[in-house]
Amino acid sequence: MTQRRFDLIAFDWDGTLFDSTAIIARCIQAAVRDVGGKEPTYEAASYVIGMGLMQALAHAAPDVPKELYPMLGDRYRHHYFAIQHEISLFDGVLPMLADLKTRGLILTVATGKSRRGLDEALDTSTLVGIFDASRTADQTAGKPDPLMLRELMAEFDVPAERTLMIGDTTHDLQMALNAGCASVGVSYGAHESDAFAALSPQYVAHDVAQLHNWLRLNV
Repeated sequence: MTQRRFDLIAFDWDGTLFDSTAIIARCIQAAVRDVGGKEPTYEAASYVIGMGLMQALAHAAPDVPKELYPMLGDRYRHHYFAIQHEISLFDGVLPMLADLKTRGLILTVATGKSRRGLDEALDTSTLVGIFDASRTADQTAGKPDPLMLRELMAEFDVPAERTLMIGDTTHDLQMALNAGCASVGVSYGAHESDAFAALSPQYVAHDVAQLHNWLRLNV
């Protein structure tokens, strides 16, 4: 029997487990319009997904003055919470997580979402009890700072070499690299997979089925 390589898996949320990339990008665009900023392109709005909220909005809307950041954040939350019920898990995520859970892996979430946003998503997506722990950007440092990964590893006393980060953005993979962890990229979320190569992921999955198959064979 092949020896298991990893004990802890940290999943990004939006664009990795949750099919939310397009909605988040549209909410960013709407929030910037609301405060009179220049609307970012869809590509620019998608690029910042995974960062902490205010870090992301500041990056997407560099012309918006800092004194308007609180309003910008409020407008984003207004748009997002109004339509979050339209977002769902990617097909195949629940069976994949159930499979990993039965194998005794520690499953966690490391996300740029707020604590409120993640808790509301977990409460509405039949995932209660699946994840052993989570960290959000407003609890700790935002990506690509490695702090949230280091906190999760410390919580379960798992070293970096036994930890795997899975995400859809370069922010996720850079965080893993900064923490000394292995990573897997997914190309069906916010970032084009061409940008992943420089960050040395173990694998790039183009759909959830590919991700599940790789995890079955390599974790």
